[in-house]
Amino acid sequence: MTTDTLSRVFAALADPTRRDMVARLSEGDATVSQLAEPYRMTLQAVYKHLRVLEDAGLVSRPRGPQPRSVHLEVQAFDLMDTWIERYRARAELRYRRLDAVLAAMKGDEHEQDHRDGHRSRPEGAGHPDDS
Repeated sequence: MTTDTLSRVFAALADPTRRDMVARLSEGDATVSQLAEPYRMTLQAVYKHLRVLEDAGLVSRPRGPQPRSVHLEVQAFDLMDTWIERYRARAELRYRRLDAVLAAMKGDEHEQDHRDGHRSRPEGAGHPDDS
């Protein structure tokens, strides 16, 4: 699958109705009529949504007579997962490096405070019981 396919997948999922259809199909295959039930739209509109999902490779319908079940295609999700995980790994690495820098800065700050604490005490100003 190419970047163009990935663009089609994300564009298809940009619509809340199509995301809902995909979520429902994750529970199992369904006919177009079953998918259309909860929506206040024509069957023709449902078919248009399905065509977008099919063109993106998210769903498939076998050839043959009606009613045909709509099937969720896992490969498109694998493609999205690979793309997302690549950038998640990069971001996590960046944040780990930032955490290390911040921890080092905090350690340096603690050492500096500790050194400054010894210098700021006036000489001869010991414990009050020392007098």
